[in-house]
Amino acid sequence: MKARAGIVGPKYSVELIIDIAEEYTDKLQTVPFIYQNTEETIHILQTNQESADLWVFAGPALYKPSQKSGAKQPFFYLNLDGASLTKTLMEISNNNKKSVERVSIDMLLERDVYETYDDLYISREQVYVHEYTHDTPLNDLLSFHQKLYRQGKVDCCITCLRSIYETLQSEGIPAYWVTPTRSNIRETLKTAIQQWETLQFKQSQIAVILVNTEIMNKHSDRHVLSYDQHRLNLDLQSAVLSFSESISGSFMPLGIGSFVIFSTRGSLEDSKQHIQLLIDKLMLKTDLPSNIGIGYGDTALTAEENARLALNHAQNYETFCAFLVNNEGMIEGPLKEDKEISYSYRSENKILNEKLAKCGVTITTYNKIYSVQKRMENNSITAAGLADWLKMTPRNARRILNGLAEQGLVEIIGEEAPKSKGRPSKIYRITTSRKI
Repeated sequence: MKARAGIVGPKYSVELIIDIAEEYTDKLQTVPFIYQNTEETIHILQTNQESADLWVFAGPALYKPSQKSGAKQPFFYLNLDGASLTKTLMEISNNNKKSVERVSIDMLLERDVYETYDDLYISREQVYVHEYTHDTPLNDLLSFHQKLYRQGKVDCCITCLRSIYETLQSEGIPAYWVTPTRSNIRETLKTAIQQWETLQFKQSQIAVILVNTEIMNKHSDRHVLSYDQHRLNLDLQSAVLSFSESISGSFMPLGIGSFVIFSTRGSLEDSKQHIQLLIDKLMLKTDLPSNIGIGYGDTALTAEENARLALNHAQNYETFCAFLVNNEGMIEGPLKEDKEISYSYRSENKILNEKLAKCGVTITTYNKIYSVQKRMENNSITAAGLADWLKMTPRNARRILNGLAEQGLVEIIGEEAPKSKGRPSKIYRITTSRKI
């Protein structure tokens, strides 16, 4: 399937991009959107959401208006650099026979401008540069050129914006417009195509969602179910079935209180907020332990294995939570909370694995600690903080951290005063030995 690329910019730029995009007609379908002013970008994107799968913008000045639009498709911006400036300087020197030693230049990085002048062996002592950030008002760029020219400090102005170019020209100020090179356009289009294809592949991955409620405990007679248990199972099934429908999934009961849904990663991620809604529904229907495991994979087998692993982590964490394991083996969760962490359960670091074995800590627990540490303000952790995150006792957390410290995998970097009477708490940090 071809990606529909909305091309946004002034007429000349859009036509140039579309002309080069003809080289990629087997993968890309272009849809032109020409504006007179950059602020029109917001309206273009807001009213044409269904017309494009991705957007290609004629320059970095469109970053701010495109972000304001709220469009959800991927954005790609043509970048102007030294090669683009060289093209313009050659045009000024060869076609217009003007000096390029006394000029004002906007938007480009000062470094790129000076390096270009040095490479061309042109003096840059009287070259003025106004760099651009996404917060730079465009009127500031126009005033920058006007002021320098009227003060007699420059002979001409070089701008990366068509609107500024036209305004300066209308005022009788010699102005030149920097346009992207063909190679820059090609690279941007190729990047857009590659990222689109990667996204499509990712979105089409299989997603398996396992939902489990402990209706029957280990002491229950699995051959004898009360009417209340049957009714609860039907209530839970109804909630899971509705969720399955919301993500266009295939629903299947696995047993009493246990269900599986097959869908795609794209469908699930587009409706990710429904995971919380499903957990809330389960909580309303029962106070029995209920957990969700989500697995992504390129095959149904891999996705199901990851879902079972995720469910196991959810059940070991707490009741009423969901975990996810993606196709790269990364674990994310608990998904029902804002303070979500992610970590891996794999490591090929032989020395690290040996040290962890000596202190009786699994690679999963170690990576959980590292993930929690990264979320803390000072990139450090205490036993109390770890216990809160990983739902264990402070004593157990302290034992784990001290064991890691003995093996040189964490260091004690300080202490914090206790909130009540007692000894100060040690502050730990995973050391660089993690990268052994």
